[in-house]
Amino acid sequence: MVLHCVRHDAGFVRSFRTCRGFSLIELVIVVVIIGIIGAIAIPRMSRGAVGAGESSLVQNLRVIRAAIELYREEHGGAPPTDHTTFAAQMTLYTDLDGNTNPSRTAVFRYGPYLRSVPPLPVGSNAGSTSIFGKGPYGTTADGWFYGAGTVVFYANLPVDEKDSQGVSYKDY
Repeated sequence: MVLHCVRHDAGFVRSFRTCRGFSLIELVIVVVIIGIIGAIAIPRMSRGAVGAGESSLVQNLRVIRAAIELYREEHGGAPPTDHTTFAAQMTLYTDLDGNTNPSRTAVFRYGPYLRSVPPLPVGSNAGSTSIFGKGPYGTTADGWFYGAGTVVFYANLPVDEKDSQGVSYKDY
């Protein structure tokens, strides 16, 4: 904003000064309007971030569960062995028995099913890529839970951690 002040010295209107600018009321109105816009926009943006994490979780689970099913199809119905070998069996080449190798050969011809285990996008264990498989659900800082016996895969978060709709992440 530029404040223009012009002095008019023509004729007998000497020492008359005209200043143009915003009044205090106009400035207050602008500040109030900006505050209202901020009050509307900020909660919407923060809900968008939460929704993005939940959507990412849903997509990650969909991809990983599909990879587990493909693994089972190619290995005669046998799922990945357990949580300790899960990441290797999903990201490396495997033979029919589930042994892993970083290179494709005539024996190690199955997979890889994932490029990497994605980090958990939500909750108290967000960012973790480790996989837990024994003991009570949600009691460790591991990002994912894989139950080999039941072939379940889900986010490893405490049962009381819920999404924005009140649904436990375990129910995803």
